[in-house]
Amino acid sequence: MMTRELATLRGDIEALPDEASLWATPPGISNSIGTLALHLAGNLQHFVGTVLGNTGYRRQRDLEFSRRGVPRAELLAEVDRAAAVVAKVLTTGPIDLGADYPEAVGGGYRVVTGDWLIHLATHLAYHVGQAGYLRRLLTGPGATPVPAIGIGALVTARKIG
Repeated sequence: MMTRELATLRGDIEALPDEASLWATPPGISNSIGTLALHLAGNLQHFVGTVLGNTGYRRQRDLEFSRRGVPRAELLAEVDRAAAVVAKVLTTGPIDLGADYPEAVGGGYRVVTGDWLIHLATHLAYHVGQAGYLRRLLTGPGATPVPAIGIGALVTARKIG
């Protein structure tokens, strides 16, 4: 589900008409699509990649929210790196979903790994939804639609009948 959501984010980034749109924040909107992309890529590369997969990625959370003007190609590369890490870590080894997640989260909470992965997936989907609405707000009516990634894109989806 995480790689599917990251594919949707990628589509929203690609559909923007120019690089300036990546960093636009209309009144009442606090995070641009570029900021959301940096945040989501950093979040997953840390919590899935570093903590569960020992990738060595070093998160710089403050920069996820303060960097501006990152080129579209670089944002897409970060989203792709996050998708690759998620796909590799979550499909190549046993992960004990009932065990405590190896790192305290959210200001000092212990949670089980399965709950944390569900949290990460819903956090990702929430922000991808924000990016989608912001893209539509910025591009207006008549813009090229970005189709939702369907159930068939799930890794375990098998067509029946």
